[in-house]
Amino acid sequence: MVFNSPVFLFLFLPLCLGLYFVAPLRVRNAVLLVASLVFYAWGEPKAVVVMLASIASNYVYGRWLERRRSGGASDASLRGIVGLAVATNLGLLIAFKYANWLWDQARGALVAGGVEQASGWTMTEIPLPVGISFFTFQAMSYVVDVYRRQGEVQRKPVDFALYIALFPQLIAGPIVRYRDVARQIADRTVTRADFAEGARRFLVGLGKKVLIADIVAATADRIFNDVPQATLTPSVAWLATACYTLQIYFDFSGYSDMAIGLSRMFGFRLLENFRWPYVSRSITEFWRRWHISLSSWFRDYLYIPLGGNRRGPARTYLNLLIVFFLCGLWHGASWSFLVWGLFHGAFLIIERAGLSKVLERAPAVLTRAYLLVTVMVGWVFFRIESIDAALGHLAVMFGAGSSSAAQHLGLYLDLELSLALVAGVIGSTPWLDVARRWRASADEREGARTARTLYDLGESAALLAVLALAAVMIAANQYSPFIYFRF
Repeated sequence: MVFNSPVFLFLFLPLCLGLYFVAPLRVRNAVLLVASLVFYAWGEPKAVVVMLASIASNYVYGRWLERRRSGGASDASLRGIVGLAVATNLGLLIAFKYANWLWDQARGALVAGGVEQASGWTMTEIPLPVGISFFTFQAMSYVVDVYRRQGEVQRKPVDFALYIALFPQLIAGPIVRYRDVARQIADRTVTRADFAEGARRFLVGLGKKVLIADIVAATADRIFNDVPQATLTPSVAWLATACYTLQIYFDFSGYSDMAIGLSRMFGFRLLENFRWPYVSRSITEFWRRWHISLSSWFRDYLYIPLGGNRRGPARTYLNLLIVFFLCGLWHGASWSFLVWGLFHGAFLIIERAGLSKVLERAPAVLTRAYLLVTVMVGWVFFRIESIDAALGHLAVMFGAGSSSAAQHLGLYLDLELSLALVAGVIGSTPWLDVARRWRASADEREGARTARTLYDLGESAALLAVLALAAVMIAANQYSPFIYFRF
């Protein structure tokens, strides 16, 4: 089930909200848990077993740590439990996400080494449970935080299961730390202001997904999938990359907005996952703004335990490469994802080695151009599964393409795409955030009150327009799954 589908918008969500708010307070977590399991099982009923196994095992590990610690167990013993929990979670992730890929790589290596019969060896395709990377990382962070005394053990199975399975952020994040929502799981209220803000945020995300991401995605897919590179011109190659650059941002940040908004409607306040990453002036800043829940997870549970930047430049650079190698691998079992991760890791090293000082003194227009070009080059590896094909696309972008008149921008730049591109460029900047902050801080003078009223009316009209346009496109079956569902 996806947020931008008719069955979710017009059946599941209204029914879930109705049941939740008529239920007694003491059973609302159970109601929300059942709804979350139904939501997840809608498209993948067998995958629920995998998620329930993750919930049960990590609940047991948390209670085990508590009992052993209260019994006076040594730190080495506690670390052993944590190690077993991490191995269990990673084993689950490897089995369902990487086993097929690892098998193919091993078989290819054997064939290359002269073992001819290996070419006929087959392995049953293991289906990938949607969202397994997200709920596995949440579960691991819970056990590690309990060990570090940064979070208390959850003794109620239903409440712990709700933490892992909460449907707004179950499938594509943001990755939620238990310590950030523990009190909200135990006790929360929903005011009218909370519900209204949640609905507003959900509609913003819906607009990002349906009115920008899905429109630019059609052109990106058309060029990347259907146009032979031999006939591709530089302008069309740049258009495809620009469309994908906007697609992945508005698709994923749109999901995060919808998840944050839905959670707010049920009384949960999740942390932000994006802060206008495309206005960054360096790759370092970009990763402080992009997929914040993932980058902070790797920082706290991998980079810092590896030593962070405390053991000299060489070790810092190695730690960055390890983190971004695994960040690329987290996104998928593909060499192109690994190249994308190492590409970002290399630029972080270059900036730390001295480029950052140059960027600090350079004009903003140049540093932002550097950031956008670098990120767009990286997205080519992220989008194209074959490394050779990605390199070929980049070669075309930078001048090695065809000069054939058969491929030109006019084939793709219709009014709908042009409007989506303009909306995407404007929506990638924080002007709307600035306007909302002004609205919140405007004083009570007559002029300010009038301006605030006009702002409120304009925002309400814009949100109603988003809902109407999105409903039209959804009714025409022009909705698609979110990109990060496959991660």
